[in-house]
Amino acid sequence: MKYIELTIHTTTEASEILSDVMWNYTDYGVTICDRADIIALQTAKETTFWDYMDDELTSEKPSDVLVKCYIAEDIADETIPAILREIREAQERSEGSVPFGTLEDTKRVVDGDDWIDVWKKHFRPIHLGKIVVVPEWIKYEPAEGERVVLLDSNMAFGTGEHETTSMCVELMQEYITPDSVCIDVGCGSGILGISALKLGAGKAYLTDIDPIAVESSLHNCKLNGVAENAIVAHSNLLDDTTVQGDIMMANITGEVLKMLAPSIPKNLKPDGVLILSGIIESRLEMVKAAYEAVNMQVIKERRKGEWFALVLKHK
Repeated sequence: MKYIELTIHTTTEASEILSDVMWNYTDYGVTICDRADIIALQTAKETTFWDYMDDELTSEKPSDVLVKCYIAEDIADETIPAILREIREAQERSEGSVPFGTLEDTKRVVDGDDWIDVWKKHFRPIHLGKIVVVPEWIKYEPAEGERVVLLDSNMAFGTGEHETTSMCVELMQEYITPDSVCIDVGCGSGILGISALKLGAGKAYLTDIDPIAVESSLHNCKLNGVAENAIVAHSNLLDDTTVQGDIMMANITGEVLKMLAPSIPKNLKPDGVLILSGIIESRLEMVKAAYEAVNMQVIKERRKGEWFALVLKHK
């Protein structure tokens, strides 16, 4: 079988947005090639060993980022224009707050299915405190105290590998109790809500405006055996204000978090905690101000790489 490899040139800031769009249209893999990731590994506190790394990688600020996806050749003519159109719409919605780069695109034909198996080999279990995120095709024997979260082969919308997701999973572990009610706003793959249930939460509500994300969350809830305690809704936020969360989580972009600020607190219990992630440094104060305006106060701030996460409570 033949596939079209679509490559789009963008920036670090917009790469996750492009990745999310592409995952809406393919089951065959999305990759982000970002020099900033290599530099981050090289400069990490932990010792990193390299056989060879070009000095030019660190000689200037990272710029061009390549985001690639693979589309079956027989549907490429209709699918690729839809991807490019949705990316342009996302760029317009950002109103210049997120640099998208050139968005230059290239296409080439990839012959055969072998590359799919090669792609899968790059994924390994991801350890996030007590949670271990495991691709469903990998056999993993958990250590004592570990909780396994399985994600299927279409690992769209959040795998735990990205800093924004990992911070949410790690932070929620500080607050979950056996009777916790958790709400995941913009649930994507369902990783946050599923992790909450695996950690012992009593109930999890997962919401998303993307029907494909809702489908993905429903599937992953069943895959992990937590469907009975999970409610997945195709909505912006829960319309039922009688549903109150002990823990609310939203791993979205700073602009969307600001937009949701007037709505989110209505579903948070008076003594509940709100975990926000997906915030770049240039949007941090904007997000803080938006939630300060609705009587929420920051009680904890965490940073990984270029990303920030906040924990807030009602004043």
